[in-house]
Order: sequence, then structure tokens, then C-alpha cells
Amino acid sequence: MKRSFAKLESSSRGEPTVLYDGVCGLCNGWVKFLLAVDTSRAIQFAPLAGETATRLRTAHPELSGVDSIIWIEANQIATRSTAVLRILRYLGGFWQLGLVGYLIPREIRDSLYDVVAYWRYRLFGRYDRCPLPPPETRHRFLP
Repeated sequence: MKRSFAKLESSSRGEPTVLYDGVCGLCNGWVKFLLAVDTSRAIQFAPLAGETATRLRTAHPELSGVDSIIWIEANQIATRSTAVLRILRYLGGFWQLGLVGYLIPREIRDSLYDVVAYWRYRLFGRYDRCPLPPPETRHRFLP
């Protein structure tokens, strides 16, 4: 997918959703972080290998090769570095300081994102399967 931001025809329940690599240690750390700092408790999560992501990829073939984080909000899709920046904007408050990242051209941001993505399993580990979320947050995870 060349563009990191696209129009979405419909999302699951209308809440913002993060699609993530369920076996990636870095991605699971990011999900834990979001669970801790999302004061609205509205963000939903779904692993890229799950049925929610599969349905989305079927409906949007341009996402078929995307193995990065995907942010869905207000019927819009963002991937890679733009997804991270949109999540920071959504979180608001202190986290919006990260929006200075928009000063960096998207091609450079995405290249840096790709370097981290390339090394993520070596640096942060890999699970054999997607870990189960804590019982108190399971309702926020889509299949």
C-alpha cells in the first residue's frame, strides 16, 4: 500500500481500532501501553492474523500485504508511522508532543518505522501465539 492513509467504508463498532501483529513482543508492548494510557477506554484491538483483520483485508485489498500497525478511526485507515501519530493525537494531552513527528516527511518517517519493524523480533522477541489479554480488558479485543 503506497498511501499510509485511506478511506474505510465501515469499521466494526465505530470505536477506534488498532490492528497489530499478535506474536510481536514490541506490538504487544504497544497494546499494553495503550490499554494503560487510553483514558476513554474506547480503543479496540485485533490481531492481524485474526478474523477481524482478515475481513478488513478482504474488503480492502490494498491492505493485503500490510504487516504493520493499522489504525482505524472515523472510517479512515492509517498505517505505519501515520498510524502511530494518529494514535498519539487520539490519546491527547502529553502524548500529543509526539505530533512533532509530522514535521518529518512521511517517506522518512515510514523508512524509520520500517527499520524498527525489520528488527522488532530480534530486539523485542516473538511469541509462539498471540497472548491472551487480561480478563478485565478482554471485551476490548476483537476476534
